[in-house]
Amino acid sequence: MRRKAWGRNRLPWGFVVLVFLATAGCNRLTFVRPSLERGDFDKVARDVTVRESSDRIAARKADAHLQRARGHLARNELDKAEDEARSAIKLDASSEGGYTALAVVHDRRGQAARAGEYYRKATELAPTRGGTLNNYGTWLCSNGREQESLVWFERAVASPGYQTRAGALANAGRCADRAGLDERATAYLRMAIELDPKNPIALSTLAERAYRRGDGMQARAFSERRLTAAPADAASLLLASQIEEMLGDTAAAARYVQRMRAEFPNTSGSGTGEESR
Repeated sequence: MRRKAWGRNRLPWGFVVLVFLATAGCNRLTFVRPSLERGDFDKVARDVTVRESSDRIAARKADAHLQRARGHLARNELDKAEDEARSAIKLDASSEGGYTALAVVHDRRGQAARAGEYYRKATELAPTRGGTLNNYGTWLCSNGREQESLVWFERAVASPGYQTRAGALANAGRCADRAGLDERATAYLRMAIELDPKNPIALSTLAERAYRRGDGMQARAFSERRLTAAPADAASLLLASQIEEMLGDTAAAARYVQRMRAEFPNTSGSGTGEESR
């Protein structure tokens, strides 16, 4: 039989176009495409239609609800945030973010016990996620369970890939200080400052501790670092005024009080040791 001649623009018989699929962590499909420089080629592979699984579709929809819930929380629209968070959980029962959003909603409503339940549920769903562990530790510390909170902050710090370890350490230092655990507080705060020399929580706590010890110069140093590290809040300005009074600089103390009243008009306090409201 006479063989059919192949032109220059034809590929040799038996040539197969290979398509390689690489599956990344986010399920994106990557293709190694053949070169088309040699001209036409025969299609030998079947068309492949990639369909999302029902679970993947539900998770994607749940994430959309979660993003909307976060937007509502940013605007303090608590009812809408709750609705979106519950919709996320209905679609994806393992939505750690959904339970965290519900916790924040109830926290802002003053429903501390319910908030704690949701924060704890989030840790069960994401036991190695540093931010989730830190959230629950913060709730515990804010609700009179300072010593118990330290375990959760330490777990957060030990979480692989957790990017804000300094924040968890600073929280641990503040809570250990509240619990009267002086040595542990000192250790946590030192580690926080080593990781992030401008951490405002660590600097504020160190300033407060120095002030209570009567070490005005060290308290002033930490207070000034705190005020340059991040925007001031009422508590940091009140503490600064108290420190200046301790050091005898009543003019500086008055300036801090004046600034506090101008920037935070709903806050009461003075440089005489009165607590901010």
